[in-house]
Amino acid sequence: MRTDLCDRLGIEHPIVGFTPSEHVAAAISRAGGLGVLGAVRYNDPDELAAALDWLDKNTDGRPYGVDVVMPMKAPTEGSIGDLSKLVPPAHRDFVEKTLHELGVPPLPASDNPDGDGVLGWLHSVARAHVEIALEHRPALIANALGSPPADVIAQAHDRGILVAALAGRVDHALRQVADGVDIVVAQGSEAGGHTGEIGSMVLLPEIVDAVGGSVPVLGAGGIGSGRQLVAALALGASGVWMGSTWLLTEEYANGLGQTAVSQALLKASSADTVRARIYSGKMARLVKSRWTEAWAAPDAPDPLPMPLQNLLVGEAHRRIAAADDPDVVAMPAGQIIGRFDHLQPVATIIEDIVREAEATRARLAP
Repeated sequence: MRTDLCDRLGIEHPIVGFTPSEHVAAAISRAGGLGVLGAVRYNDPDELAAALDWLDKNTDGRPYGVDVVMPMKAPTEGSIGDLSKLVPPAHRDFVEKTLHELGVPPLPASDNPDGDGVLGWLHSVARAHVEIALEHRPALIANALGSPPADVIAQAHDRGILVAALAGRVDHALRQVADGVDIVVAQGSEAGGHTGEIGSMVLLPEIVDAVGGSVPVLGAGGIGSGRQLVAALALGASGVWMGSTWLLTEEYANGLGQTAVSQALLKASSADTVRARIYSGKMARLVKSRWTEAWAAPDAPDPLPMPLQNLLVGEAHRRIAAADDPDVVAMPAGQIIGRFDHLQPVATIIEDIVREAEATRARLAP
């Protein structure tokens, strides 16, 4: 199952896996894919440095990547105090009332650092994440919000690091290639997290036709099996970008202690997700829960723009995680979660995907 992407990234299988867990990222890389660690959860850049140090030591010398959340143009910035003044009191009241109704207790004062939940979404902190990544040995730096700033792309290229960007429309992909991005990730609306409105079956060949002759394109959104990998390759992709699948792994559940999240995802069907701006201020797909239902109620306020929405709900997300209630989770997840009903090791999932992909190709072209 080799494609040109494998040669570009130095991997065995055309599988790129995004994850917030360094344990999952390392397991993906060791299994022959490219594990990409999401940096946004690291409010303290030193914590990201420690995670990348760990990856350097636990990937058996194999490549990995780092994903940042960095708009090309800096959004509203300022101190946490300045930003807090922009959050309407009515929004804060709604969040506190909702948490009380859902039975989510407050955090201990010692576990609630000032500004938690927003720092990782600020442009300045994203730049610090990039600087730390460049001090390590990633094969790829990806940006969830399109093209990184030109100087970031140049710095990565100077160090021989490829740059990827996620695109939800053809015009996004064309702009990214013009900006100097090396790999375009065509992410359909089925995907978890920040995602657009066009489904993968339509979006992927559109983007391949537009830019596939100049850069490789990865298919993303609704991919979790060998048949879906082959389908993406048939549509012109050089490989796949997978995220939600890794949330249903033993390494994720054990590494981050996400017991409630695992339970919520395992019992969810492909119909149990929702697209909304409640997570960060930008449209994202989340698993349905009592938390998402509260934001869909008639009396709920409109979500705020990024990064104010994340500042509003950052502590709430931490409280929800600490409450460990599978009915009250705030977790980005794609429709592919309906495929899984038990946790598996990362290596087993990749092995199954590759085996099924090879069998599918043999069936189609005996």
